[in-house]
Amino acid sequence: MHIFSLSSLFAHFDRWYNAPAISPTVSNLPIFSLSVEYLFRSDISICLEEKFVLRKHIMDGGKGNVDGTKGGMRDGWKRSGLSNVNSHCSLAEMDGYDISKLRIKSKLNSERQRSYDERSLSELTSGLSKCLEGYECMYSPGRASAYSPGSCEWNSFEPHPIFVDAWESLRRCLVNFRGQPVGTIAACDHASEEVLNYDQVFVRDFVPSAMAFLMNGEPDIVKNFLLKTLQLQGWEKKVDRFKLGEGAMPASFKVLHDPVRKTDTIAADFGESAIGRVAPVDSGFWWIILLRAYTKSTGDLSLAETPDCQRGMKLILTLCLSEGFDTFPTLLCADGCSMIDRRMGIYGYPIEIQALFFMALRSALVMLKHDEEGRDFIERIVRRLHALSFHMRSYFWLDFQQLNDIYRYKTEEYSHTAVNKFNVIPDSIPDWLFDFMPGRGGYFVGNVSPARMDFRWFALGNCVAILSSLATPDQSSAIMDLLEARWDELVGEMPIKICYPALDCHEWRIVTGCDPKNTRWSYHNGGSWPVLLWLLTAACIKTGRPQIARRAIDIAESRLLKDSWPEYYDGKLGRYIGKQARKYQTWSIAGYLVAKMMLEDPSTLGMISLEEDKLMKPIIRRSSSWTC
Repeated sequence: MHIFSLSSLFAHFDRWYNAPAISPTVSNLPIFSLSVEYLFRSDISICLEEKFVLRKHIMDGGKGNVDGTKGGMRDGWKRSGLSNVNSHCSLAEMDGYDISKLRIKSKLNSERQRSYDERSLSELTSGLSKCLEGYECMYSPGRASAYSPGSCEWNSFEPHPIFVDAWESLRRCLVNFRGQPVGTIAACDHASEEVLNYDQVFVRDFVPSAMAFLMNGEPDIVKNFLLKTLQLQGWEKKVDRFKLGEGAMPASFKVLHDPVRKTDTIAADFGESAIGRVAPVDSGFWWIILLRAYTKSTGDLSLAETPDCQRGMKLILTLCLSEGFDTFPTLLCADGCSMIDRRMGIYGYPIEIQALFFMALRSALVMLKHDEEGRDFIERIVRRLHALSFHMRSYFWLDFQQLNDIYRYKTEEYSHTAVNKFNVIPDSIPDWLFDFMPGRGGYFVGNVSPARMDFRWFALGNCVAILSSLATPDQSSAIMDLLEARWDELVGEMPIKICYPALDCHEWRIVTGCDPKNTRWSYHNGGSWPVLLWLLTAACIKTGRPQIARRAIDIAESRLLKDSWPEYYDGKLGRYIGKQARKYQTWSIAGYLVAKMMLEDPSTLGMISLEEDKLMKPIIRRSSSWTC
């Protein structure tokens, strides 16, 4: 057993890689781009007094090397795990992730209280303004990945074939407007006779592609996309004779090339061409989130501070912060307004939209200028965040104890003393839930409104809740506990189920309107979507459970290239390529790339992750999936 202090450890790395002296922060560590055994092998423990205890690897005969295993660095990652990393810090510290602060408490608290602590949020809110000035001073720099075909920084390692193919496929999907790349089309399935709208650039679809380019040191593509969609926001938007809100962002746009006149034009879709004619509520939120990711990756504040971007953010915020008849801080939405863009019973207050809303508010909070108009928006955002987090953590959260409480609810309660505030009927609890809910674990349910609680699990909403810190640290850990306990149901043979369980028989007829595409365990009705792998990986890293992401990525790698990058998989276990799935789906490709690069370089998590207040910092513990 070898014991190194932090200073000697970093000095060792300095000599090893012939790099200049550096501070021990993740965002500045080139060593994180390599899966060196001292930091990312499962035989590492982080101990008291800020020292690393390094145990020799038994399987390789104590031979300490990076590429001593078959396949070098990449295959070595299959046994890797980030040991006991506490990713929860204050807003001001979120991207200056100091390794010297990683330690294990000598006394672990095994019993957790996952209920909402209003006092801690009040202190978070009161201290929020103090953190704003220094919040964005540190960033998560993008760089050329060790596996990227365009990288030369760490080219001594042989890239995995699936990684090379993914990058080549992603670049084939790039769309140029007047000689400049402005996004990626939804799919490059040239074998399909029907193009439909898969040759368009979708705002939500481009986000994982944008993350991949940012991580690979190619921010110009993302900047072009942000500016082009911002221009489209200013267009007059009409569906039939009704004019949409000024701040609405397009669902997608298509670049039209005229070979005769040699001109390019753009046609945007704000929902008037979508199935069901529903405007995308999530597009504006993703735009704000991506703008922050660009800022964090490049360290360039000038784009977000331009008058156009400031106005664009304010127009989006005006739409979602406007006062109305609602008694809840959540956003009321129509069915099909998000990634689930068909009728699936998510109307009301879907978790995906609420989590993205929360994350967009927090992202805008640190990018708005502190002028007179900006301060007004900041005050409104802070008030809404306070109310929204209380509402979501109190009423959307479900674990074993809460399920038992709902099971025993009284109904028809009146006055402010009511416990069953939404008058949820206990008999409405579905039978599957009693077996699905583990003793340890929990999640945010799909929807809560008067006399209605949608108990389905939705992957995107829960992952974004973790990344945005809508979920408390205890709740984030509980979501990971649930994922581990119900791995076969939620991951199976292809990560990850977009929702669980599937609607069937009479319920499917009533809720989906007999939708032939959303049959049981297909498409949005319990299908498995590889694109969600990047959000799952980010959530795993943030909660200190990268081994879960590694396991999911291994499963995906075994099939995605062989199956030609399908859009989604069907079946209870995700075993079959979707019956109507497009091949070479761009966000399936990009989702894998981002997951792979983020696991390789966890410092890039800062681009998409927002941290909670110190007072809500969790006690570190090992997960049930920990292996030594």
